[in-house]
Amino acid sequence: MEKIYLSESGPSVSAAVYGFWRYNTKVLASAKKIEEIINYNLELGVNTFDHSDRYSDGLIEELFGKAIKSKSFKRSEIVVSTKAGIVKHGEDTYRNLTPKHIKKSVDASLKRLKTDYIDIFLLENYDILLNAEETASAIIELIRLGKIRFFGVSNFNVFQHQLLASRLSQPIVTNHIELNLLNTSAVEDGRLDFIKQQYSKPLAWAPLAGGRILTGKDEKAVKVRNVLEKVAKKHGANIEQIAVSWLYKLGALPIIGSPDKVRIKNAASAYKIELSHEEWYLIYNATK
Repeated sequence: MEKIYLSESGPSVSAAVYGFWRYNTKVLASAKKIEEIINYNLELGVNTFDHSDRYSDGLIEELFGKAIKSKSFKRSEIVVSTKAGIVKHGEDTYRNLTPKHIKKSVDASLKRLKTDYIDIFLLENYDILLNAEETASAIIELIRLGKIRFFGVSNFNVFQHQLLASRLSQPIVTNHIELNLLNTSAVEDGRLDFIKQQYSKPLAWAPLAGGRILTGKDEKAVKVRNVLEKVAKKHGANIEQIAVSWLYKLGALPIIGSPDKVRIKNAASAYKIELSHEEWYLIYNATK
């Protein structure tokens, strides 16, 4: 798989990213399964991995760290992304992007991942109480210390993105957003255009709408799936590949979340499919 720059300033990542947010069962959240999935992705050319300190309360980062220490692959071969900012408090959650919490979270992730640096660190969701100057200073300090190399945000709207960017001397390299054929709000509300204006590419989570594109019974899902099937026949592909190639045409990098190897391969191979302008709009119009 081709490696591309996430933004004008880097880093170089695989065109598809693999994420571990679905790894919330004992079967999936095991050292053996995590290492197996990492190496399978590397065989397909997917070398970029998405984490969060919330995935199984940090367990996935810990298991990923064990895989790094196993030396079945080199640390330099992979790009590690992780997020912080959502805090669990009993049955409730809140957002905390204070310098103290960010620094504490980065140190905890580094320890669990058993690595000296995080390639891409993202703030996970906007904190309404954000002090942009203080948070920006904390991010710059972490970069100068070498603990993180690049910085991004997750689920920020345009104004939130702009506010933080205005206080930073380092570029925000991406915004991690929900984007798929059943949720195209980022196309319509300006988020996608703003990300591109910053010479960067979005990371698109839930590229198949949590499987709804493949199996959803609602009217919109059925309508989109019917069009995907028609386009897929022309390309000798399946609807999953076409749904992901639609995102590639848009300039987004899909985050593959499935633990199923067939589905991982489908998403990774979709990069080779080149939709025409007509086909892209035919699919997009089906969402309306």
